[in-house]
Amino acid sequence: MNNTDFLPPLHSQFRYRIDIVGNEKTPILVIDNFLHEAEALLGFAVKFGDFRDGTDFYPGIQSNVPEFYSQALQTYLPDIICEAFNLTRENIHYSQSTYSLVLTPPARLALPQSRPHVDTIHKEKLACVHYLCTPDKGGTSFYRHRATGFEQLSPERMDVYGEHLAREALDTSWHKKYINGSNKYYEEIGRYEANFNRLIMYPSDILHSASIPENFQFRPNPIVGRLTLNSFIYLTEKSD
Repeated sequence: MNNTDFLPPLHSQFRYRIDIVGNEKTPILVIDNFLHEAEALLGFAVKFGDFRDGTDFYPGIQSNVPEFYSQALQTYLPDIICEAFNLTRENIHYSQSTYSLVLTPPARLALPQSRPHVDTIHKEKLACVHYLCTPDKGGTSFYRHRATGFEQLSPERMDVYGEHLAREALDTSWHKKYINGSNKYYEEIGRYEANFNRLIMYPSDILHSASIPENFQFRPNPIVGRLTLNSFIYLTEKSD
């Protein structure tokens, strides 16, 4: 499974679409039936996974991925990525992936984990979530901050956004909860179910969050937990 010479084929029913969400018209790439026999990726996580506490506020544990996975992303997806996000192949630099399992119960959430977030406030990467679980485990949602109207964050927006976050943090009614749809501070502008072998890709500066249902069972077993393959596609600057 770690042999970089091995490259799984695309699923015979591979299909994709490009959605546009929100007032800021952010493209979301949705791929259904990505790889043939994606169950092997689940098997790799069970047999070879070395799960440890997640990084960057990820509410769970993460692990290494088979070496061929990045090769699959970089072999099959560049043309579609260019179409969806108005890029050229020269803009696509490299990818980095990890298995992820949500495990942190609501009572242990840090404040930033209870609201939508961005992965960066710059334009240097795209984020991918490849679901290796079923829809009942919760998908991914995108949001608009009600007070500012922001759907994407940038360095220029952070002063204003930060002022609102400080005020909203005083309201403890939304603390220690996973956001799962609109609340008084954020409006959901798009939602994608965690269909097995579905991959979604989006700019890393859009506000988003995993949609964790209230009855979610926090299980560390990849077979029954919310297993995803999370990736970043790193970009170079667009040429003029």
